[in-house]
Amino acid sequence: MTARDQATRQAGPGGPAPGPAADEGLARRLRALACTAPLHDLDARKANLAGEYGTYAMAEVALAAIDLVTLSMDFDTGADHEEIVARLLPRVAAQAPRRPAAEHERVARWVLDNLINVGSVDRGFRAVYGTFGQDGAYIRRDYDFKLIEEVPGPGGGVYLRTTDEAVNVLVGALDTDVTSAQIAAEVKLDVLISRGRLADAQLAAEQARYRTVQYAETLRRTLETTRRDVRAVDWLRTVPDLITEALDHIADRYRHENAILTNIRRARDEAVDTGHKLRAAELVDIVKDCIRRHTRLQSRLLEAGPLFRAEQDRQAFARPEARAGIDLYGHLLAPLLPLPVERSTRVTDAFFARGTGPRPPGAVRLADLTELLLTPPAPREHLGAELPEPDLVATPDDSRFSDEQLSAALELLQLPEDAPRRLSGLLAEARRADPDLPYLVALLAVHAASPPVGTAHRQGEPRLLFAVDDGTELADPDFGGADLVVGTALLATAPLPLAGADTAAGAGSAPTREAP
Repeated sequence: MTARDQATRQAGPGGPAPGPAADEGLARRLRALACTAPLHDLDARKANLAGEYGTYAMAEVALAAIDLVTLSMDFDTGADHEEIVARLLPRVAAQAPRRPAAEHERVARWVLDNLINVGSVDRGFRAVYGTFGQDGAYIRRDYDFKLIEEVPGPGGGVYLRTTDEAVNVLVGALDTDVTSAQIAAEVKLDVLISRGRLADAQLAAEQARYRTVQYAETLRRTLETTRRDVRAVDWLRTVPDLITEALDHIADRYRHENAILTNIRRARDEAVDTGHKLRAAELVDIVKDCIRRHTRLQSRLLEAGPLFRAEQDRQAFARPEARAGIDLYGHLLAPLLPLPVERSTRVTDAFFARGTGPRPPGAVRLADLTELLLTPPAPREHLGAELPEPDLVATPDDSRFSDEQLSAALELLQLPEDAPRRLSGLLAEARRADPDLPYLVALLAVHAASPPVGTAHRQGEPRLLFAVDDGTELADPDFGGADLVVGTALLATAPLPLAGADTAAGAGSAPTREAP
């Protein structure tokens, strides 16, 4: 029994025998059909337009729009929306020359807006197709893609750029390797020119130019991602290999395209037929455009390494934004407690109106609005649903120190501001009162080595406990380390009042000054 017969028997009678290669090929063809679906949908939906638009071939206009945007794209910018509409008008007018010019412009704008998918949330298209998993089960997958997207440009403008899917629609392939596809297209172009088939050679030259645009678009997206986050791009292996491969590719293309250009010029000069000579001249312009695009791509490739290093330094050593946090106790609660209720509510209402996050309203659609209006209200009791009785369990007191020990330690650390003491003396005095008390005193002293001055000032505390290491070693039977100098400091200023306590408009801001 052969492998094919065995696979057919395992699949069952009449069932498919899905394999990884066959299933991947099927998925590629389904995605290719999905990319062309928006173009076919234009001709299906043109009957919904108010007017007689049946004479227009919308798919042809859409392909022309994709072609114009692709060839108008630059490395940093894209195509201008109004310019694309103006260049589409002659093609639209050629389909219906007796129609008014306003109708031609409306058709051009309608086709371009539908290629951008204006009106959808993400301005993209989605297709559903099925594949087989490892266990042979049928799985439905979503394929999201775009044909023409709007991107921000320098100076705050908005430009149009075609995606890889749109270029694949033009050249009749999907997910094709850029390098191998361009080499094949240029070899085909060279063979066609040498045989004098200039009509087919022009199509091959246009495909090679589309692949050049796609190659530059891959590099542009990589650099744009690097400007946002250098960690999102593998600059250790993937991008250096891409740059090296692209530079070698461009060097080979220069030699190949210059040879092609020589053959085209020879065919143009030796041609007798006027149409043959005109087509050869158009081929010269296309190949020159390919050489120009390769030159610009090479300059961008040479700038990619310095750009990565500059972005790495900028993002690694960028200063974090200094934003003072809001202390709810010191900034809001403490200043409001002595105020009357009628004045406090104005401040709290203004604070929470600005302190909570914004609530963007949902996008209202007619279907949602109708459903909301026609849905009867749910019956509710007057006092609401009955709350379940909670099961309260007393938590055990597992703290090491008692409240009496904490009070004794705080009393021991109530030092005069002009008479600091050594930690060793405090530990010896605490040990005479309670054997466990030195551990709590040592913990409070270590915490005082980094006192929260700003928090204590905002919360209105007049005194602050601090500890300083002057290099003296601690001599104690239970503890080691530095014999800290523990003392008490008086804060220089009184607590700041809440800005705008008398006016609700000032309640959203809070003072951020601290004691010196």
